[in-house]
Amino acid sequence: QVPLVQSGGGLVQAGDSLRLSCAASGRTFSSYAIAWFRQAPGKEREFVAAVSWSGGSTWYADSVKGRFTSSRDNAKNTVHLQMNSLKPEDTAVYYCAARLTTYYSEDYSDYEYWGQGTQVTVSS
Repeated sequence: QVPLVQSGGGLVQAGDSLRLSCAASGRTFSSYAIAWFRQAPGKEREFVAAVSWSGGSTWYADSVKGRFTSSRDNAKNTVHLQMNSLKPEDTAVYYCAARLTTYYSEDYSDYEYWGQGTQVTVSS
């Protein structure tokens, strides 16, 4: 299977920016849809964004639209989530996930491979 290794995250102030990264090894993302989910304490895992590696199509949850951008780095076989204008309600553990299809899904159970997660904390 495809190992996913995440980096980034941290503690920032409201209005600041962070960039999360999700790197794959062993295989490329060429035939995968890559998604970002987040989960805050006491809440369900929430879809954030997705990108089709081959087609470059993206989708964003309404809560992050206009603030977050998902992108790919072909040379590094890495997907990034650029998070701007962060809000306290963005505080959560963020996960990257992949599935072997170009069609994205908002349901976390549809994804086969997962990163380890990284904490994002936004203070007011």
